[in-house]
Amino acid sequence: MATVLSVSGSPSATSRTARLLRHLDERLIAQGHEVIPLDVRALPAEALLGADFGHPAIARAAALVEQADGVVIGTPVYKAAYSGLLKSLLDLLPQYALAGKTVLPLATGGTTAHVLAIDYALRPVLASMGPAHITSGSFTLDKDVTVGEDGTLTVAPGSAEALAQVTDRFSAALGGRATLLAATA
Repeated sequence: MATVLSVSGSPSATSRTARLLRHLDERLIAQGHEVIPLDVRALPAEALLGADFGHPAIARAAALVEQADGVVIGTPVYKAAYSGLLKSLLDLLPQYALAGKTVLPLATGGTTAHVLAIDYALRPVLASMGPAHITSGSFTLDKDVTVGEDGTLTVAPGSAEALAQVTDRFSAALGGRATLLAATA
């Protein structure tokens, strides 16, 4: 069983990105992993924007990254790149904070024109932080993620299948059992 830190870089309280991450967290938990969610928007803005490395909340976030075996990084795509909120956290982490870790990059966006944001914007930053492995990421269109009035998340079948596949590959890279959970996908 691996410990996975699931990081949402969305500034929105009603974020599709965060909801999608929590959905994938359930899949990873079912595969035997311990998952710790981290919503960057919950960190103090003054600490993030003021680059307060010593702030207790920033120190705690850095400790969570250090303790994790794997990290899932989720972000909405804004102007063809990952969120500034996510960037502010990544800038405060030690240079090699991802050393030895397996990383899964995920992104959501309004148009397929943003699909390359993972490979051309997010992946280079993550790679500079020294991970052992960055698994294939996944981009999900906003329209493929809906939330019902009761709060239930629905992911369009094609996107759900793609997300299940990248999540299972990430789990396998962590050494977990990549049980196919097609019924819950």
